[in-house]
Amino acid sequence: MLKKICFALLASLLFAGSAMAAQRTIVAAHDATYPPMEFMNQDKEIIGFSVDLLDAVAKAADFKVEHKSVAWDGIFAGLDSGKYDVVCSSVSITDKRKKAMLFSDPYFEVTQALVVLKDSTAKTLADLKGQPVGGQIGTTGYFAIKKDGGVEPKSYDELGLAFEDLYNGRLAGVVSDAPTVADFALQNEKYKERMKIVGTVDTGEAEYYGMAASKGNHEVIDLINKGLAKIKADGTYDAIKAKWIGN
Repeated sequence: MLKKICFALLASLLFAGSAMAAQRTIVAAHDATYPPMEFMNQDKEIIGFSVDLLDAVAKAADFKVEHKSVAWDGIFAGLDSGKYDVVCSSVSITDKRKKAMLFSDPYFEVTQALVVLKDSTAKTLADLKGQPVGGQIGTTGYFAIKKDGGVEPKSYDELGLAFEDLYNGRLAGVVSDAPTVADFALQNEKYKERMKIVGTVDTGEAEYYGMAASKGNHEVIDLINKGLAKIKADGTYDAIKAKWIGN
């Protein structure tokens, strides 16, 4: 009888151990300079919509996640070299990017917004013809500025640097993702008295965020999609969106 009990205990311990070992840890890279999507709080912790979203996805799909702050310039090179498993950093899904990496199902629809100083009469990029307009390098906002052709494109490693130049009169406008533009222009105590959002910039097609993994890493993408589907179905996604972005 004692042998049976011992074997039963051993079997249960081995099962528990193998179950714990099976829970994968996924390392996620964020360019934590992009409020309210991903940014640093006063304690130097990465917080924001994308962070809460991935945490909820991980819980729903039964994996662990480690969040890592990585500068946007080079974030995709780090993915290619295996420094992390996924980029969860307001990455717009584009045809060009899909040739180089795998994407999860879309998790957020975004538009590009134009912000100018309050004394500006500009309503569109066309109204800023010949003037400098800034955006973060390698983003769809910056691509839209370059595509316009009529303005002088200025690229920045961090979007906050572009807003600082707009504040100081070195730019005529800034183009970026609408939630982040709204955070800088409407919530930032320093900027909100001097800046206004005047409209959106047409990129020619609907734009969605997705989480990116390296080509061939279907296991990670499948796990993320599994978790995304669950949190969209049970209301968790809507609660996270309401917390960080509102309605």
